[in-house]
Order: sequence, then C-alpha cells, then structure tokens
Amino acid sequence: MGWLHEFVAAIQGTLRDVLPIALIIVGFQVFVLRRRIPNLARVLRGFLYVTVGMTLFLLGLQHALFPLGRLMVEQLTDPAFIYGVYGSVVADVEWWQYKWVYVFAATIGFSTTIAEPALIAVAKKAHQVSGGAISMRGLRMAVATGVAIGIALGCFRIITGTPLHYYIIAGYIMVIIQTLFAPRLIIALAYDSGGVTTGLVTVPLVAALGLGLAGTVPGRSVIIDGFGLIAFASLFPIMAVIGYAQLAEWWARRTRPARSADDLFMQVRRLSAHRATTLKDRKDKDR
Repeated sequence: MGWLHEFVAAIQGTLRDVLPIALIIVGFQVFVLRRRIPNLARVLRGFLYVTVGMTLFLLGLQHALFPLGRLMVEQLTDPAFIYGVYGSVVADVEWWQYKWVYVFAATIGFSTTIAEPALIAVAKKAHQVSGGAISMRGLRMAVATGVAIGIALGCFRIITGTPLHYYIIAGYIMVIIQTLFAPRLIIALAYDSGGVTTGLVTVPLVAALGLGLAGTVPGRSVIIDGFGLIAFASLFPIMAVIGYAQLAEWWARRTRPARSADDLFMQVRRLSAHRATTLKDRKDKDR
C-alpha cells in the first residue's frame, strides 16, 4: 500500500499548489466582476483533470525520468567509459572527451522542449492569432533547437569550469543585436518563448542533468557549477526564434524576384496564347 500513500501525499501537494490559483480566479470572477462562472461543471471537471494529471506526471518524473537521467549522466561521465580507466578518478578533464555528454544533453533538451505543454499552448495561440502566419511546428522546432544548443553549451561550461556570467552576458548582447534587426512580429513571441521552456517537463530534467554532471566531473562543485543550465535553456530559444524569423524573411526576399519573373513569364505565355486564339477566330470569321 506504499504506492497509495505516496499518491495521496502527492495529490495533496498538488492541491496545495493549484488551489490558490483557482481561488484567485474564482474570487475575481464572483466578487470583483460579480458574474457567475460559466459552464461550472466543465470547469470543475477540468480542475480535476489538471490535479490528477499533474500528480501522475510528477510521480512519473520522480520514479522514472529523474533516476534514468541521473544514471545516464553517471555512465557517460564514468572514467571507465571516457578514458578506459577503471577504479581511479582521472584528474585532468579534457572537454572534447565528453562528446557523448553533449550529444545526450542536446537530444534530451530538444525532446523535452518538444513535449513541453507550455510551449505547445503558446505555439497554438500564436498560430491562431497570427492567422496561420506563424507555424506551430516551425516555432516549436526553433525553440527546441535553441534549448538543445543552450544545454549542450551549458554542459561544456560545467565540464570546463568557466564562469557562467561570460556566457549569459555574451548571449544577451547577441539577443539585443538580433532584436534591432528582427521583424517586429516575432520579437515579443521570441522573448516569451524563452520563458515557456522553463516548464514542468524541461526544468526537472535539465536541473537533474546539471547536478549529476557537476557531481561526476572531477574538480567541479555541485553548488557552483551544477546550476545554470536553466538559464541557458531560457536564453538560447530567444536567439533561435529570432534567427528563425530572420532566415524566413531573408528567404522570402530572395525567392520573391524569382517568383515574380516566373509569374511574368506565365503571363506573357497566356497573353500570347490568347492573341493566337483571337487571330485564328478572326481568320475563321473572315472566311
């Protein structure tokens, strides 16, 4: 019955987290706006779904994804795997020998971001509001690519032990430069895309990855080096989305003249065919 007690404790914790949000919304609806809650039965059913779903999701993270991610990091950073040395810890750390760590970090960052519920919601709303101009798939792929690059670079920072603020300052300088030349349609969405990556799926796995990596790489501190990957996961999607919009705009400008030439050629052909038909009809009429 241990699993039942754990489930009850988890659902109580979820209720403590969700109830204040629900009370604030209901309080404003009833006491400030002074209106009844529309579709009350459906709202209560949705609240139940959210509570049970979040509970099961958090239990799944705790029992499956966290231990699996920690185990993968420990195995990928094991000296027996990297150096072929058993037993003793190797003192010298060479960043290129952790290539599989970078691959694992990029793939886990990409996959968790694609599955992030907050990103799916934002991409769906952006697609609806823009009238289809912003692609859901394109936005999600751009954000996930940015997270993958950011987490891989963050793992490089942990392995090499370089200061975190160097990367963050350089990254935001790059974001400011991109913002000056980016289409206005995408700027606000790009900045929001950096925030939606810090959701239920991405944050726990990325935090576990950073802590596990800092705890297994020789000479690294879990407190000093273990944290900071979430900052990378928030910064690089902004750069990726703005870069995606800039590339799309550049490609549209590049292909527009070619399309105009093609349209002109087709128009000339249609006019020539119409003229030939008109001349033939006139000859037939004269006869």
